[in-house]
Amino acid sequence: MIRHVAGATRLRGRVRVPGDKSFSHRALMLSALASGRSLLEGLSPGEDVAATARIVTQLGARLDRDQSGLTVVGPDEGLRSSESALDCENSGTSMRLLSGLVAGIDGEHLLIGDVSLSRRPMDRVAIPLRRMGATVSGEGPAVHAPLRVTGRAQLRAIDYEVPVPSAQVKSAILLAGLVGDGPSTIVEAVRTRSTTEDMLRTAGVLVHSDDVGAGRRVRLVPGRPSSRRWRVPGDPSQAAFFAVLGALHPDARIEISPIDHAPERVGFLEVLRRMGADVQVRADGSLLAVSSGLRATIVDATDVPSVDEVPILAVAAAAAEGVSTFCGMAELRVKESDRFEGTITLVRALGCEAWSEGNDFFVVGLGSAGKFRSFSLNVQLDHRMVMSGAVAAVAGNGGQIEGADSITSSYPAFFEDLELLL
Repeated sequence: MIRHVAGATRLRGRVRVPGDKSFSHRALMLSALASGRSLLEGLSPGEDVAATARIVTQLGARLDRDQSGLTVVGPDEGLRSSESALDCENSGTSMRLLSGLVAGIDGEHLLIGDVSLSRRPMDRVAIPLRRMGATVSGEGPAVHAPLRVTGRAQLRAIDYEVPVPSAQVKSAILLAGLVGDGPSTIVEAVRTRSTTEDMLRTAGVLVHSDDVGAGRRVRLVPGRPSSRRWRVPGDPSQAAFFAVLGALHPDARIEISPIDHAPERVGFLEVLRRMGADVQVRADGSLLAVSSGLRATIVDATDVPSVDEVPILAVAAAAAEGVSTFCGMAELRVKESDRFEGTITLVRALGCEAWSEGNDFFVVGLGSAGKFRSFSLNVQLDHRMVMSGAVAAVAGNGGQIEGADSITSSYPAFFEDLELLL
């Protein structure tokens, strides 16, 4: 699908971003693992989360939807293997976290995904899960999908230092550790989002976390999560698009509904403040983004550990004065598309000079979004590149985006919400 997005002269209004995708995936999995009924309110409407929902039903959970939300009923006897493949579609979170979950379920499990997901490396979860006693195999040395997991009702406890900061890897180990033969410990050199350990703790599982320098040590005692009511907060990664739009557009005032403010999730706000953006956090957790003059900055991968917000921060850098540096961005290469090269392609399409050196890249800002060129871009079915391109088009002089329908994976109503501000 090709989408034509026009520039806007003025932006005003309030946007309610969808429920947090990370929280939604985990709420579905923990509720399925629990015995009894859990109510999930504000679940993400995207296709990624829908894939996880379908898979937990294949494993034996029951889902019922009504006006109050989604009820998940976990079987008293626990989840079971499915005779059918578990289709994660385009969701890396689904595949990596579910690998850990099914590693603790007796039997054979086949996890598949679309072409894009099948290019993403799964060795980072396969290695620790094998150490825990599960059998995990895939295609090639990077263990690409389809993944074949032979699960066991009890796994070995593990002490594991995560080599590449990843909340997904940490989460997979924690989910497998629920059926460990003793406590498991995960050490990360750079703190990543604590969503899984926080939610496990809320569900009654014993999890202890200690910050160690820039990193964290997490210790989990095996146990079964309890059923409960989950209220899904607004997604900060989706809010980042509107925060940047409000800051770089020459005449904007955008309010954004309350979001999750966990420190590892809102690093983009600190980056924007360093750039001179007027983005305020209100007492209720909502945001207000107002037109601002932006200046260049240095963005390190540790500022935004998931690096999901880097493409939209690069759009902000394209409108700033000076040369912005993005350091240690190797993880961008193994997302839904090669976002490292895709981000450079996008800012060049806007008229910026940009180049890379190893895993770093540099953007020479134009000084204002009004200087952006009208552009045409193929985003390779990557939802975050779609939304980054759309923000650049609305703030600047329009653009054409090929592959725009991929936003359904995370934020189906994005363009409708964008139009509310015009």
